[in-house]
Amino acid sequence: MTELIELKPIGIIHSPYNSIENIPIQSHGGKGIAGTVEIMPELTEGLKDIDGFSHIILLYYFHKSEGYSLIVKPFLEEKLRGVFATRAPKRPNSIGLSIVKLVKVEGNRLFIEDVDMLDGTPLLDIKPYVPGFDDRKDALSGWLSEIYDRSDEARSDDRFK
Repeated sequence: MTELIELKPIGIIHSPYNSIENIPIQSHGGKGIAGTVEIMPELTEGLKDIDGFSHIILLYYFHKSEGYSLIVKPFLEEKLRGVFATRAPKRPNSIGLSIVKLVKVEGNRLFIEDVDMLDGTPLLDIKPYVPGFDDRKDALSGWLSEIYDRSDEARSDDRFK
């Protein structure tokens, strides 16, 4: 399978973070941090009915990430792990995912909280967060279950420059 897949941004994420250092490593660590999502004007109609959701899933491009490693040392960890067992930004396809709180919608702008992305991050897609579909009571967190309790306060460093 060598088919090229081409994606183009549907918008831009704006946040208070201007460098990759000190960004929360997950959106639950950015609790209450405000940001906005600016959707391309020609796609505004696609936001119809999104205001009924309390949370949305943002899929975005790690635009400052260059190259990748299949083995990485993730945040909060000293052991090397396979990149697909992490959420590290240096991956074969630099796609990020965050679940954020949707505060309000004004035209082509979404006001969000729980931000953990760099300002200017290209947005690839938006999905509604649906607890009945997305919450798995029997889910296991692998090696992350050992360090999860430290993740709220964790911030990024320069390990993925």
